[in-house]
Amino acid sequence: MSFYERSVLRHPWFWLGFVLALLVACATQLGKLKLDASADSLMLQGDPALDFYREISSEYSAEDFLIITWQPEAPLLSDASLQPLSQMADELRQLPGVSSVVTVLDVPLLQSPPVGLSDITGSEPLPSLRDPGVDRALALKEFTTSPIYSRLLVSRDGDVTAVQINLQRDQRYFELLGEREALRQARQLGELSAEQAAELERVEAAFKAHSAESLAAQSALVQSVRDIADAYRDHARLFVGGVPMITADMVSFVRSDLVLFGSAILGVMLLVLAVIFRRVRWVVIPLVTCSASVLVMLGILAVFDWRMTVISSNFVAVLLIISLAISIHLIVRYRELHAAEPEGDLFQRVSDTVRLMAVPCTYTGITTIVAFVSLVVSGIQPVIDFGWMMTTGIVVSLVLAFILVPCLILVWPHGRPHRYAAEGTPLTIYFARATDHFHRSIIAVTLLLCALVVAGVSQLKVENRFIDYFKDTTEIYRGMELLDARLGGTIPLDILLSAPSNDEPLPGLEPATDGNAPPPAEDDPFLAELEASEDAGTGFDDFGGAEDDFSEDISDDIAEAGGDDWADDGFGEESFDFAGPTGSFKPSYWFSLEGMRRIDAAHALVDEQPETGKVLSLSTVFQVVRNLMGDDIGSVELALVQKSLPQDVAAMMVDPYFSAEHEQARITVRVMETSKELRRDAFLKRLHADLVQTLGLAPENVQFTGMLVLYNNVLQSLFKSQILTLGAVFAAILLMFVLLFRSFSLALIALAPNVLAAGIVLGTMGLLGIPLDIMTITIAAIVVGIGVDDCIHYVHRYLREFDVDRNYLAAMYRCHGSIGRAMYYTTITVVIGFAMLTLSNFNPSIYFGLLTVMAMVAAVLGALLLLPLLIVLIKPLGPEGAEGR
Repeated sequence: MSFYERSVLRHPWFWLGFVLALLVACATQLGKLKLDASADSLMLQGDPALDFYREISSEYSAEDFLIITWQPEAPLLSDASLQPLSQMADELRQLPGVSSVVTVLDVPLLQSPPVGLSDITGSEPLPSLRDPGVDRALALKEFTTSPIYSRLLVSRDGDVTAVQINLQRDQRYFELLGEREALRQARQLGELSAEQAAELERVEAAFKAHSAESLAAQSALVQSVRDIADAYRDHARLFVGGVPMITADMVSFVRSDLVLFGSAILGVMLLVLAVIFRRVRWVVIPLVTCSASVLVMLGILAVFDWRMTVISSNFVAVLLIISLAISIHLIVRYRELHAAEPEGDLFQRVSDTVRLMAVPCTYTGITTIVAFVSLVVSGIQPVIDFGWMMTTGIVVSLVLAFILVPCLILVWPHGRPHRYAAEGTPLTIYFARATDHFHRSIIAVTLLLCALVVAGVSQLKVENRFIDYFKDTTEIYRGMELLDARLGGTIPLDILLSAPSNDEPLPGLEPATDGNAPPPAEDDPFLAELEASEDAGTGFDDFGGAEDDFSEDISDDIAEAGGDDWADDGFGEESFDFAGPTGSFKPSYWFSLEGMRRIDAAHALVDEQPETGKVLSLSTVFQVVRNLMGDDIGSVELALVQKSLPQDVAAMMVDPYFSAEHEQARITVRVMETSKELRRDAFLKRLHADLVQTLGLAPENVQFTGMLVLYNNVLQSLFKSQILTLGAVFAAILLMFVLLFRSFSLALIALAPNVLAAGIVLGTMGLLGIPLDIMTITIAAIVVGIGVDDCIHYVHRYLREFDVDRNYLAAMYRCHGSIGRAMYYTTITVVIGFAMLTLSNFNPSIYFGLLTVMAMVAAVLGALLLLPLLIVLIKPLGPEGAEGR
């Protein structure tokens, strides 16, 4: 205190000038602030599933895409619909960053009229809606019934179509990502050299810079797509959807909330403080302190390129709470001292205020830091950032509060002392009377709340739906709802099937005689004609069996492949090689009859799940070929599908669902995000078990990936790392209470309201069905931090008041009339201010505001009712009166 008086309190103008210069410097950096809402920023760092997802995305060259739903007033395939649709698609193709645009005008027609497999494998382009003379009635029937197009490109009722805007794959992003992950892996294994450490630092900086550029470019592209779509709303009802749009909207909503609601909260705080304190100085000083804390933190984030996300951006609002609480406690204590000695020395009064409040304020800061540090173990970067930002922000708030509040009081013209008597009986005294006279009622209500907490926490769900982040009046909500209901789902899931080993026969079939494939059926028409042609020595020139006279085309395709020699490739009599001068082509296992049957079985199993929408796989392709052939297909047709399809057709029908290099089949699924029954973890476990059992594959040969899997891993990690670590946080806070209060029993009493407040918030979430997710999980840390502050201030003041006369009830009344005021003022200001968040379009902001309000109310009621009651009943400070002293 002696050092603080000499260096700070004796030089208030110097420190106010220093802080002003610091604030100006921070304000000049605000333009560098960046928000990151990329999908990568929300993933669980170090999750092996994340590496697998990136590997699969690279293997299948997966691109991000936007979707525009087109629902015209005119018939879907009429000129009044197709002409503006074509114009809009042409405009979209001109946008930088767009690789292609797919509409009903651009896809090949296979059933309008029906074409043969030879037409598909030939050199002539397939018909499309752009060709004159196409029967649009047939085309509409194909779009609504095709296994490829139905519920993907056109709704089953034929009045809504999707325009898919594929975005160029950012190769530079993935190159930098690969370099960063490789170097991080080396660091984790302790194999990072000094040169590599420097390279890692360079790569991380380059990755962050490129990510910011990419996010800005993507946001601009989304806005351009919206602008183009808006120009065509006279022709159709349109919605824009897709993951990039969700990202852009989340950034937009968070940025809007930061500016709009940050200002609104400060404005409401100003009004409430004016009503409470009725003096300009006591309104200006706490608001200046709060604003300075937030501005300095934002400047730190900008200078160090520490990016806010949709989660960590909440630190601004929470920092306002903490900074305001510190300021109000200092001001209320100063006013008490001023009222007690109106003619006393100003400097000494300010010094006494700081001396009396330094310990409780510092301890509240440290315990709050402990609560927020619990977020660091989550493994999810935005949650980790939120924990570290709050830790840094609390330190900044403490330092600035103990500089600005005392120095501003010292330089402000002296005012008249505050007279509490003029206000009448303070509301907090009524809480003291309730504690004094209604022991049993308070205990009964506490026990009832404990029972409700247990019931509510047992119903907590670690789950959420992205659509629930947005109000049902927003475009993003309505677009996702339409995609799910009419166009096959929203959230992607990939199922990867690896070719089985020799000892994994298809369930329901006898093991193969050659150890690999099932024995051919004796009545297989393909084998009968194959044997007949071989016996006659005619090869395949006379092979028939299809409606479109397939014999000559097969011979031509085999010749083009390098010859007409056949050899057994280990898959049984139904398989073959295209052998010739250029080498040998061996069809994949997945293009054999057994492989086809496995894919068909897997596809059917996934498709029948209530949570799934559109399902695409090689089975879809095989179904198309079966439709074309008019009969079941054999190995020749399957091999031709793999080998001889034109590049553009193969790129649409085969490449997205098959990897020849890894002998891997891919099933792509869109999961119904709007399904209220969706439980990601249970769904994934059930589906994996069913696939393994149905297909007879080893469990490791059935792998899941995609955003659904990654986000499920995030949610499960949150439960394990956060809810379970709350116990460790309370244990650490209990130890700090023991050190501060020098009494284990008093520490337990002080901890009880905190545990109850946290339980009330979590239990309420469970009872109301509000799920724990990456947004709401931080509420637990906030509740603990806020609750701890109130209890520390109350007990610290109670120890001083009890020493006056060693009377438990008298000390309680004095505490309620003094420190209770500060707690009440802080609570009422924050509650009214944070109620403004209910006006947001972003539901997580609404939940954050409501749950923070509940946390504040629960914390202050616990500190003003339950805490003093336990102290009075248990008497942890020893007997009353002189003998106790």
